[in-house]
Amino acid sequence: MNADLSTTYLGLKLKNPLVVASSPLTERVDSLRRLEDSGAAAAVLPSLFEEQIEHEEMEMHRLHEFQTEAYAESLDFFPRVDDYHTDPANYLRHVEAAKRACQIPIIGSLNGSSPGGWVHYARQIEEAGADALELNIYFVPTEVEQTGDEVERRYVDLVRAVRESVSVPLAVKIGPYFTSLPNMASQLVEAGADGLVLFNRYLEPDIDLGTLHVTPHLGLSSRDEVRLPLRWIAIVRDRIETSLAATGGVHFADDLIKVLLAGADVAMIASALLRHGPRHLTGLLKELRNWMEAQEYDSVEQLKGSVSHQNCPDPSAFERANYMKALTSYSGAYI
Repeated sequence: MNADLSTTYLGLKLKNPLVVASSPLTERVDSLRRLEDSGAAAAVLPSLFEEQIEHEEMEMHRLHEFQTEAYAESLDFFPRVDDYHTDPANYLRHVEAAKRACQIPIIGSLNGSSPGGWVHYARQIEEAGADALELNIYFVPTEVEQTGDEVERRYVDLVRAVRESVSVPLAVKIGPYFTSLPNMASQLVEAGADGLVLFNRYLEPDIDLGTLHVTPHLGLSSRDEVRLPLRWIAIVRDRIETSLAATGGVHFADDLIKVLLAGADVAMIASALLRHGPRHLTGLLKELRNWMEAQEYDSVEQLKGSVSHQNCPDPSAFERANYMKALTSYSGAYI
């Protein structure tokens, strides 16, 4: 038996369930080709950030205002802000180059927290040839007066605005910090999301004790992190009809198999590839196929969701019962 590793994500037929997540790995065409040769089924490009879009627009506004005040004829010389791109233009060129160089689907990515230039650039990314678009929503509410309903509405309105501007498949990458994640997931799908990526790794700030400055901190994921998307994918899969991607903590074949059993259509991977290189994909796929054949699974489609909340022998294991069991069974080394 030769197990069929193909899967479907966002309506795209993929040769296997391994997708390279948005990361430095996908910012160069030569790297994308190595990832494809090693077995990647699709790749998400690094994000175009809302701040980049706003910066370029503000710079062009200043330039335009200065020159038009100085020289009347410059009104016809300088382009409108909407027609002028620098860093965003490089991003669009990267989308085009990636599509020319690779056979696998290329997914564009936008990172931000408000519509701003998103709608315009979502359309531009689609026109550049991206097979799909991932919205990486990163919003940290800090105002006491802002309610949970308002925060959720912000997400939903953003997704709806982008959905109305593009026809390519749309995935939404969110964090886990919602009061009712299944309800939020349902709202996003109703607003036009074709799939959900669980979860966004919010990069927490640190404090430099020497300078007392708040500094960014980026660490690669650990395997322990996979249990969070595993739980919620298992729960959401049985309640909402949408594509699901697991991201964060998928390092080895065991992690990949577990998120598929929970109900993921694909696993997005970056940290493990940064540690082990593109050829790590080849080993993961070989181990996945060997495990499937040993367990007599004919295909990934058959495998997906076999141990979801609805299909597992004890659904309460995804809820409070697992919490109680873990605490009561733990035995520390120094106790």
